[in-house]
Amino acid sequence: MRIYDFGAADGRPITQFGSERVTITGIVRVMGGDVQVGCMHLSPGGRVGAHRATTRQLFLVMRGEGWVRGPELERTPIVADQAAFWEPGEEHESGSDTGMVALVVEGDTLAPDQFMRRV
Repeated sequence: MRIYDFGAADGRPITQFGSERVTITGIVRVMGGDVQVGCMHLSPGGRVGAHRATTRQLFLVMRGEGWVRGPELERTPIVADQAAFWEPGEEHESGSDTGMVALVVEGDTLAPDQFMRRV
């Protein structure tokens, strides 16, 4: 057995697109595939600035709460045990007033509708 750390202290800050108070820690890239997983830590007042998705992206909130948006301008609240999904080319943004931790899964072959119920 091996134990790994993936907390905010083990990650790197995200500053692109006007992002602030957010860190991402890489977790795994699937060997021979296109899928990678990271853990995003948004401190209170943290925000990942608006940008276009380069591949399919699943944003799974594990702790805390915040907001997400796609191409629409209004923010949609999101809480632990919920996920947002963006398609390639879709502009998106996320943030939290109180802090939030989310797993981010990226890859062209993601198909969350196969397993998860839409809200």
